Amino acid sequence: MNIKSLLIGSAAALCVVSGAQAADAIVAAEPEPLEYVRICDAFGAGYFFIPGTETCLRVGGKVRTEGQWKDPYNRDSNFGTKWHTRAELNVNTATDTEYGPLKTETIVRWDWNDGGSTGTNLLWAYITLGGFTVGKTDSQYNQFVGYAGDVIQDDVIYDGPYELNQLTYNYDSGTGFTGVISLEDSNSGTTTSAYGGSWQLSKADHYAPNVVAGLGYKAGAWQFRVVGGYDSIVEEGAIKARIDADFGVFSAFLMGGWNTDGDKLNQYAGSNQNVSACTTSDGVVHGADCGWGDWAVWGGVGVPINDKLKWNVQLAYTDSKIFEATTNVKFNPVKNLLVEPEFTYVHYDLPSDDTFSGILRFERTF
Repeated sequence: MNIKSLLIGSAAALCVVSGAQAADAIVAAEPEPLEYVRICDAFGAGYFFIPGTETCLRVGGKVRTEGQWKDPYNRDSNFGTKWHTRAELNVNTATDTEYGPLKTETIVRWDWNDGGSTGTNLLWAYITLGGFTVGKTDSQYNQFVGYAGDVIQDDVIYDGPYELNQLTYNYDSGTGFTGVISLEDSNSGTTTSAYGGSWQLSKADHYAPNVVAGLGYKAGAWQFRVVGGYDSIVEEGAIKARIDADFGVFSAFLMGGWNTDGDKLNQYAGSNQNVSACTTSDGVVHGADCGWGDWAVWGGVGVPINDKLKWNVQLAYTDSKIFEATTNVKFNPVKNLLVEPEFTYVHYDLPSDDTFSGILRFERTF
């Protein structure tokens, strides 16, 4: 009887163990948890965390198409009407660090003019951390004081260089005082000289950078900024000072520039005009006549008519007696869509020819 009970008990135990092993064998593994894209609102709208990292990413851009009649930068232009289309991709990243946000901005452009591609342009690509900026972006000579008005062709009268490599430090006190110092690429030009040799744009075996420095103060509706740039190739430079005011029903600015040598052009008091603007009837090029001379002045007004419509005007004049007037209307029929007609008039003292031009732009940003 005892032997029989032992055998029955052993068989039952084996059955229990076998059942447990069989149950373990068919249990499915737990699925890995899915990681959804998380919104990152610490750096503004549109950012999200790159999955698996603490880096925030924002992707945007624009598509623009515009027709242009005549050319305010070239009095000899006879192209009639030109159609230009552009696609632009903007990629921004941001990460919190013990020194503040570590950011990058990359802007790539593709352009198509009258049936021909002008290629790909790496417009901006730079890194910022703790007030420092290193990489390619517009000169601080322009960015720090602000560009020359809310119009498309704001640089018919040259206001400074744009895309170039730089090492920059920006200071903001948080009380309205700001400052900037920047070492900028002195060999950004694509040609060695221009305008009858009066402007050296780049130079072989030249290692010294250009230097830009500025100070500013903002209080309420008023802002004042001054900036200077030194061209280490030409060994001359220029200073610009600007006042902005926002009166609510309209905003206005006044900006003046002084060239350290009015008989020369340099990176900070140069020219965007075609060489025809400084060529006499006998074919002699007086390069300085394409630029400011000793000084230049710009002014502008912007009037928001309603939340969809704004009118702008910009005027500029130089010591070399070049006068420019531009006006436009910016119309946003729906959010992120711009329709912008613009008209520009330019008068030259040498050779005393007038230029009229117009643009009709359509632009969708995202």
